[in-house]
Amino acid sequence: MASRSGIVFEDFFPSMVDKLGAEGFMKELSNGFQLLVDEDKGLITFESLKRNSKLLGFQDMTDDEARCMLREGDLDGDGALNEMEFCTLMFRLSPGLMMNSRKWLVEAIVSEV
Repeated sequence: MASRSGIVFEDFFPSMVDKLGAEGFMKELSNGFQLLVDEDKGLITFESLKRNSKLLGFQDMTDDEARCMLREGDLDGDGALNEMEFCTLMFRLSPGLMMNSRKWLVEAIVSEV
């Protein structure tokens, strides 16, 4: 899938869920959040996203792309992403996760019973 900026995004999230299970996948999303977070604020800020995105191979992320990501995921309007907003954004960016989310929810509920 190509974005408007020409960056090709391959959606590996569904195969990660298949391999790790729902709980393992959520742990990996949490780990991703921790890589990008501003340690002092406990949130992903513009500055922490720009600084830490290089760790994930996004050294070419422009300021506009970083701001767009923050705006897209910022549900409470504070200009930063908390862990829930980050996880929600990651789900929304993955068409495969959105299509299979109902199935995984049912599996998670059944495994708890």
